[in-house]
Amino acid sequence: MEEKKYTSMIRLRMSAKDAHYGGNLVDGAHMVHLFGDVATELLIQCDGDEGLFCAYNNIEFKAPVYAGDFIEAYGEITHIGNTSRKMRFEARKVAIPRPDISDSAADFLEEPIVVAIAEGTCVTPKKCQRKEH
Repeated sequence: MEEKKYTSMIRLRMSAKDAHYGGNLVDGAHMVHLFGDVATELLIQCDGDEGLFCAYNNIEFKAPVYAGDFIEAYGEITHIGNTSRKMRFEARKVAIPRPDISDSAADFLEEPIVVAIAEGTCVTPKKCQRKEH
């Protein structure tokens, strides 16, 4: 029997309040926060419970993110253990503001730009798992 594939994707715009550094740069921790939200959705799909994030095995920041950028945060479960769920994540910039054209101009990118990747492990205690695997 083929194992079910669990995936999640959220898309949102980075706002001026998300900018943490000069030049409207958004801090990398914001991408990690998005990965946490994606992980929570994955655990709800998989187990019917929010579970717990226990570790990031790897996080890499690949490109800068700025206020006004649209970011897609994607995740998938790569392995289901007894209580552990291994996951991989990718954040991609899919649209950018174009202030050089006008205050409200923006472009949807032909090719998304990967801004961050990560791998992590979450746990759903047995007593909280509401779905069979």
